[in-house]
Amino acid sequence: MHRTKIDWADYVWNPITGCLHSCEYCYARKQTVRFSGDVRLNMTDERCKRYQDDERLFVLDEPFITRNNRSVSYPFGFAPTLHKYRMKDLASRKNGANIFVCSMSDLFGDWVPDEWIEMVFKACAEHPKHNYLFLTKNPKRYFDLAKAGKLPTGENMWYGSTITDEYKPYFHAEEFNCFLSIEPIFSSFDDGTPHEHIKWIIVGAETGNRKGKVAPEKLWIHNLMNSCKQKNIPLFMKDSLEGLMGEEFSQCFPDKLGNEKPLSASREKQRMINCLECKKYGKKAEMNSVTLRKGRRGQNKTIGYFCDSCLAKLSKKWGVDDEEHIGD
Repeated sequence: MHRTKIDWADYVWNPITGCLHSCEYCYARKQTVRFSGDVRLNMTDERCKRYQDDERLFVLDEPFITRNNRSVSYPFGFAPTLHKYRMKDLASRKNGANIFVCSMSDLFGDWVPDEWIEMVFKACAEHPKHNYLFLTKNPKRYFDLAKAGKLPTGENMWYGSTITDEYKPYFHAEEFNCFLSIEPIFSSFDDGTPHEHIKWIIVGAETGNRKGKVAPEKLWIHNLMNSCKQKNIPLFMKDSLEGLMGEEFSQCFPDKLGNEKPLSASREKQRMINCLECKKYGKKAEMNSVTLRKGRRGQNKTIGYFCDSCLAKLSKKWGVDDEEHIGD
């Protein structure tokens, strides 16, 4: 279990890794490539165990250490793998925390055996001081487990559904803590509002350099903000939206998970900048960015910021009526 840069959780815990979804923007699949080693060689190792002879599923009883004494986190690549030895990890955290469970997999994918899910739930039950947050693109599995009496109803268990561009079916039930993760957001959500049993919504933009990457519009977030306000649902904006939303950027938690997240000193410093002209120190969100683009098809790169007064003076000096194009 490790500290995480995911801004709505304190730790990530991955007793199960790997996934059979085919999301082209998946960060987890890319990360496994870096930490898999030689997958073909690992597959021939005697520690490579199939789960009940299923060609898709693997089980590791102990950490996978190479001959060079190197630990390999994903020896079978992005193939679904049960790491039994990680079930003990929760005991290492003495203070209660918000833990994102299985950030490197979809615990509730159709391919995951009930036995694996029940092992995870059992480990969570043994350490009730933590809040456990789950996410899936297959919320039907939540309904199936709840119907079978296998989905814990504890106040520290949070069941999230991942959606991207519309309110597709998601898990909502009065007796459970249900939330939505709209990441990455691909379109406006003004055609629907979340169900009253949804207790939290997380929204974020697509990150990375994927070809065809979708940049969100401010209006999309405003529509979502209005929907959340109508339903009294806390809205958490991920870091990827800070530049877009400026002063409207906020990170709100449900009461059970903590209050609005304060910015760290280093993070607060990152939001400040000096004007390129007068050197006035202020918030980036209140200044005007200066971008540079090389070639007609090059990407814009921010090189600095002007305060409003300096931008107006330079616009007049250079005879540019549209201040948005002062750097053209």
